[in-house]
Amino acid sequence: MAQLPRFRRREVVLSLLAATASLSACQRGSRSSPPTHSSGDPIVRSSRDFLLINGAGATFPAPLYLRWFSDYRQVDPQLEINFQPVGSAAGIRQFIDTTLDFAASDVAMTDAEIAEVARGVVMIPMTAGSIAVGYNLPGIPSGLKLSRSVLVDIFRGRITAWRDPQLVALNPDLEIPDLPIEVCYRSDGSGTTDTFTRHLAAIDPTWESAIGVGMSLEWPVGIGVKGNEGMSAQMLLSEGVIGYVESVYARDLDLSVAALENQSGQFILPTPESSALALQEVNLPENLRAFIPDPVGTEAYPIVTYTWVLAYRQYPDPAMAEGLRAVLSWGLTEGQALAQELGYLPLAESVVERGLAALQQIQGS
Repeated sequence: MAQLPRFRRREVVLSLLAATASLSACQRGSRSSPPTHSSGDPIVRSSRDFLLINGAGATFPAPLYLRWFSDYRQVDPQLEINFQPVGSAAGIRQFIDTTLDFAASDVAMTDAEIAEVARGVVMIPMTAGSIAVGYNLPGIPSGLKLSRSVLVDIFRGRITAWRDPQLVALNPDLEIPDLPIEVCYRSDGSGTTDTFTRHLAAIDPTWESAIGVGMSLEWPVGIGVKGNEGMSAQMLLSEGVIGYVESVYARDLDLSVAALENQSGQFILPTPESSALALQEVNLPENLRAFIPDPVGTEAYPIVTYTWVLAYRQYPDPAMAEGLRAVLSWGLTEGQALAQELGYLPLAESVVERGLAALQQIQGS
């Protein structure tokens, strides 16, 4: 597969920013209203009627999923997947309430959540990526060093100015502007927030007890924004802002990102190589649910995560089960090349094999 040009990757992210600013109810459609040709005639194939699969959830993998689901129409024109990037928490809630056909989340469901789903749950890691700490400082490109203690103190509101002596000492070669720090956090229930706060808790024992870990929490400082796209927009528009965002958004919108201190004391940028080194340390158990809040590798970037698709074990419509298995299988195989081109971390062959095996649990009644 030819590499996707950078400007096209940027278009995917920019279109997501625009699309998710005002999600339209008409996009949700219904299974009784298939798409039409320009003539107005419905698209109907003799082998199978048109099938619409509805999903929602994480914004972290949304640029990739939107491309996957669009490209898959070339494989099966009779199948359309409507995916709404509303955040991991909202996706899980709608999945539990059975108002979706599948969900996407950067946090695997808990045992308690799974117990609420009578139809059973299959969790499949589809791709992975890193979370960047981005900022908007005039004249300061990517590479601003943030130590573990400074990172925590900024998000706890203890460091409030960019020319704080600790930041200046870490970055003696940079002319850091004299601006107040404006912390941004996700106001929606976010798997990105969960992964970011897991890391903060891992590097500062008081974070978990004082503030917490999760998809939504009470932040001690800052302003809330919705989605990775909202966080990206805030960083683009406001000087002095710092926040956390999926690395694909940061890269394709040319956001400045910090070099974070890892467990080995090295300051590491969120590159595909450094993120892949961290992901190698994850050992997936039988339920395919695992996290790595503070990798130990010398060159490993410290904040990475898998992101999962959540499917039911049983679907009333066998065609629905078959269609979902097919498109997810395509994403785990052919789609991995596109994942890499869009800036995500391709899954190891062993993870792909386990994902494909898990898909066989998806069955129609």
